[in-house]
Amino acid sequence: QLPQRALAHSKRRLAPMIHPNEAIAKQWILFFNAQNVSKLVELYDDQCTHTSPKIRALHPETKGQLIGKKSLAAWWNDSFVRFPHICYELSSVTATDERVVIEYVRHVPSSDPMLVAEFFDIRSGKIAASRVYHG
Repeated sequence: QLPQRALAHSKRRLAPMIHPNEAIAKQWILFFNAQNVSKLVELYDDQCTHTSPKIRALHPETKGQLIGKKSLAAWWNDSFVRFPHICYELSSVTATDERVVIEYVRHVPSSDPMLVAEFFDIRSGKIAASRVYHG
């Protein structure tokens, strides 16, 4: 049997490491589900881009990409009007110094649940670019 000190040391080493950028992802989900567009947009850099198949489908002229906080705010405000009960269920978060990847399930009452992966490129503590992939 391991001495208590060795056992305590091994438990500390096995404790999950949480990357600081993971907080950005968790705030993002929290603000999205609260439909708090102003807080959501605060997580982004002023020159940010956001790419999504949903944007491409609804606004083909954008080629699926929005640029800047004002465009993102307009997109989410419209989304929350179209889907007032939309909710994202976070499945996983993987974070590094430059990128955060989140996986979640998109729930809309009139649709089947949709698996989504979203990539956030992080610069100076802000989301510089985000890309959405539907699975």
